[in-house]
Amino acid sequence: MARRGKGVVALSVVLVAGVTGGGAYVWRDVHSGPESRASAPDRVRTATVTRTDLSDSRTLPGTLGFGTPHALKGTGQGIVTRLPKPGALAVRGKALYRINDRPVPVLFGDTPFFRPLTKTGVRGHDVSVLGNNLRALGYDTGPATVARNTGDGDEGEEFTPALAAALKRWQHDTGQTATGTLTPGRAVVLPGPVRVDSVQAQPGDAADGTLLTYTSAAKTVTVAMDATDMGTVKAGDGAAITLPDGRTIPGTVKALSRTVQGGSAEESAQQTGPATIDVTVAANRATDLKGLDAAAVQVRFDTTTRKGVLAVPVGALVALREGGYAVQRPDGTLIAVTTGMFAGGLVEVSGKGVAVGAKVVTAS
Repeated sequence: MARRGKGVVALSVVLVAGVTGGGAYVWRDVHSGPESRASAPDRVRTATVTRTDLSDSRTLPGTLGFGTPHALKGTGQGIVTRLPKPGALAVRGKALYRINDRPVPVLFGDTPFFRPLTKTGVRGHDVSVLGNNLRALGYDTGPATVARNTGDGDEGEEFTPALAAALKRWQHDTGQTATGTLTPGRAVVLPGPVRVDSVQAQPGDAADGTLLTYTSAAKTVTVAMDATDMGTVKAGDGAAITLPDGRTIPGTVKALSRTVQGGSAEESAQQTGPATIDVTVAANRATDLKGLDAAAVQVRFDTTTRKGVLAVPVGALVALREGGYAVQRPDGTLIAVTTGMFAGGLVEVSGKGVAVGAKVVTAS
């Protein structure tokens, strides 16, 4: 604390020249008079206090593509007679490939057909998949009867005569043998609209082998983020994707992987690298990615945002030896300030006498 006596009281301050610990500090002795004015140099560089939004952001490399490929294995008996080409899209109700020259249509869901559906009265989630798809395709299946069990979910839908009749009509309309029954291998269940990534089988192969691999139909960006930072980003957050041509497009965080990769030692005792999680980011407008299927990109995540705050360049801060900060007017007057967020070379400031448009001395 400065001591007052007869004559002039000296107040030592430190001019902050940067935010990092390695920044340079310039010591100055400022003499405090009745109005607490410092001796300003003849020529000073000034900046204006502005009201703006500050964001604490990080930029990480990412890979644009269609995501991780998944293998599709056939079921049932028979011989592969036709396969799709890479890049083909799976469409609900449409054939994706042919076995014994019979079309195998696509249905969307999370439970494959694991048993023959030949008798009415059976119940299960495979029946729910069938019913949900037929209704989505516009067929009247009658009332869906779903029974609850004593656990956390339901027992699935019942295979009713009305559902069997709807199945028969759909089979007739799509060129299948209209039996009103369904056996494994006569339809394939996929998680949703997907894109064929590569074809593994050839015509003439057995139907129960790996036929192809598929990915998401939508292009996304995958970013490997340090696992220690996973709490700073969540699904729904905004992101900015910088493409190889220099354009920056808006995106949204869609998902964070639950699997941590790396961070463990190999048998050779060499580390595999820091532990990371995959963050999936999608462009807000698919047309922004037209013409690109795969590319290296940069993704900026804004993890914290302060809106409408007063800010000055970091170089305008004066660190007082007694603690705290001030800014200096061109006439040498020091104004005590409270600092907030540091971002992009600016710092949030507040305090009595700090107002939009005010001029302050800055070192940068």
